Amino acid sequence: MSDEISKSIEEFENRKIYTKLDERTLQKINNDALEQAIMDYIDHKVGENYDRQYEIVTGLSKGFQAIYTTWWVEAEVNNGGFNQYFWNSSGEFAIEAIEGFKEIGAIRNAKLMEKAVTIAIKEMPEMKKFHKQGTLEAFSESYKHTKLNDLDDEFYKYEENLSELRITYIRNNPQLFIGE
Repeated sequence: MSDEISKSIEEFENRKIYTKLDERTLQKINNDALEQAIMDYIDHKVGENYDRQYEIVTGLSKGFQAIYTTWWVEAEVNNGGFNQYFWNSSGEFAIEAIEGFKEIGAIRNAKLMEKAVTIAIKEMPEMKKFHKQGTLEAFSESYKHTKLNDLDDEFYKYEENLSELRITYIRNNPQLFIGE
């Protein structure tokens, strides 16, 4: 098993990073590598400019935004729930994620994200005191003071296969994923 894991890590670390995308390049990328190729392209665009991440990402096409924002919701919620999503910088893309879910056809997740945004906004004053502390302990404590946790199980039901929806969206809209 550890050989398989090592091989998988090595393949990931040695994957091709696309810094330029066109329709021909997109056609050549296998479905199992397509989302990562898009995410790598966006990460390359952001580079070390983390302070300008929001500006850079929202300056890209609605296609890139849809993939990026929905991918991060899925990654963060699967790792630590909606509370983690809003705690981390990816939470600044919450409104764009709602639009992204709609764009890829994940209507159930768009509605769930709308609920999450409503809760996060309502709880913002309470959560700021934990965020201000900036510690792992404060982050852990914040879970006891949020209703976002109530949405996690609903998200985990996976009634919509987000990866499949994103791949289909990319394949059906290659013109939205062209960039230098």
